[in-house]
Amino acid sequence: MKTLRLCIAVLAITCIAPLSAQTADEILDTYFENIGGLEKLKSVEGMKMIAKISQQGMEIPLEVLQLSDGRQMTTINFQGKEIKQGVFDGETLWSHNFMTMKAEKSDAEATANFKLNANDFPDAFIGYKEKGYTVELLGKETISGTETFKIKLVKEPVTIDGNEEEDVSFYFFDTDNFVPIAVQSEIKSGPGKGMVQEITFSDYEEVDGLYFAFSLTQGVKGQPGSPLTIESIELNPTVDDAVFAFPEEIAVEEE
Repeated sequence: MKTLRLCIAVLAITCIAPLSAQTADEILDTYFENIGGLEKLKSVEGMKMIAKISQQGMEIPLEVLQLSDGRQMTTINFQGKEIKQGVFDGETLWSHNFMTMKAEKSDAEATANFKLNANDFPDAFIGYKEKGYTVELLGKETISGTETFKIKLVKEPVTIDGNEEEDVSFYFFDTDNFVPIAVQSEIKSGPGKGMVQEITFSDYEEVDGLYFAFSLTQGVKGQPGSPLTIESIELNPTVDDAVFAFPEEIAVEEE
């Protein structure tokens, strides 16, 4: 697989253009062109990623499956057990409880919020205006020693404890490659509520003519995160619909 170069030659002039000549849409257009083209990206119907995440000195294998109709899930293999997290079949959101290993459905609010992101595959910036999102270029900011364009993305509001709140993320695009190297957003619930979640991206490699980050780190801004290394990405995989079904429903069908 090819590695994304520091600056694609045919776009060299764009890469060194001053900020005053840039708009958020121009940055996004260059981003899509640099990673393989908007139309090619829009043609992706599904993606399967095989990866390993490092936590507390352990490497845990996992598989992430995402489809263009919003269905998705993460399967974790830990101590000989298969644990499914964030499984969404289009209507129901469920996960295995790590303590009891039983499948549990998420509440209505969490499911409704999850559904809002169902049309963001494979990239939230695709057709953002048609989805009612807004983007804003906030200027430049240095992230981990790299100069970036900071773009604010506002999506549909989410509901937290019955109250509607803005869904805002800040993306940081490398000014040389025009690819995101970080995204930050406020944690809305749980123990980290009010803190800023940060995901960093690196090691962009080519898969079937498109570029994807093969190294990610997720955590709270300013604190050590959990590194995730992607070993392989398969586009448009063949998927059995049954893998998304809630286990109780599978049992009923078998009976």
